[in-house]
Amino acid sequence: MNILLTGATGFLGRHIHRTLLRAGHGVVPVARSLGHSYARLQTPSAWNPLLSGVDAVVNAVGIIGQTVAQRFDVLHSLAPQALFAAAHAQGVRRVVQISAQGADDSAFSPYHLSKRAADDALRALSLQGWVLRPGLVFGPGGGSQALFTRLARLPRIPVVGDGMQEIQPVYVGDVAATVLQCLHSPGPGQTLDLVRPDAVTFAQWLHTLRRLQGLAPTTLVHLPWALAHSAAWVLGPWWPLAHADNLRMLRQGHRADASAWLRFLDRLPTQVCSEHLQARAPALDGLEQ
Repeated sequence: MNILLTGATGFLGRHIHRTLLRAGHGVVPVARSLGHSYARLQTPSAWNPLLSGVDAVVNAVGIIGQTVAQRFDVLHSLAPQALFAAAHAQGVRRVVQISAQGADDSAFSPYHLSKRAADDALRALSLQGWVLRPGLVFGPGGGSQALFTRLARLPRIPVVGDGMQEIQPVYVGDVAATVLQCLHSPGPGQTLDLVRPDAVTFAQWLHTLRRLQGLAPTTLVHLPWALAHSAAWVLGPWWPLAHADNLRMLRQGHRADASAWLRFLDRLPTQVCSEHLQARAPALDGLEQ
């Protein structure tokens, strides 16, 4: 199968790319670092040349915060909607959309709403469309994980508020394996929440990352929400991960049901281990580091 993969040089994209190649598939990588501009890929006709000879599409483009050059509406909504329409018009019948946990009827942030817009557009088309909504993704090369791993190494671990916000982390290898299984599945497309079935608190997750680094247990430092939001407004424009909307999403939390995904995957999700804390994803020939 020849598969067009967007976001091919990103954290998720690299792992998906490697999984597809190992399964014997051909990959047409699309990424900003490979010379593709999503700002110029907002119409179906712009995607047509890239879809020549393609059997399936995987959209793994995603940003956690906006900048002047990278905006949610372009990257998460307009370009993917144009891609899905072009794929449908050209007879491509399998499309996998990497969305996000919380991009459902409860969505309130620009991040989640932009993801949901593309999800809805895909579900409206008469093709085998899969919408995958992973939780916090961990694994080698993950940007948010690198931050959390560094926080867990501090003498005392800082958390916002009481640190009891629930999260449902998922291993990047499980996300890639699910993408592959979607491409091989004979059944109709589904919307699946890729999350661990038992939620953990943010504080528990940081303690786990600390233990996996061989460090002794320590105590927490509780940062007031007001202080965190003030810092976010200052840092957000330069550091998208620190944007105030991401704090709002953490504070509100979201609990997803993993049962449909686990039935589809037919196994339990991978548990985090020390090997998953590597700072860089393994190299992939032909893609930039």
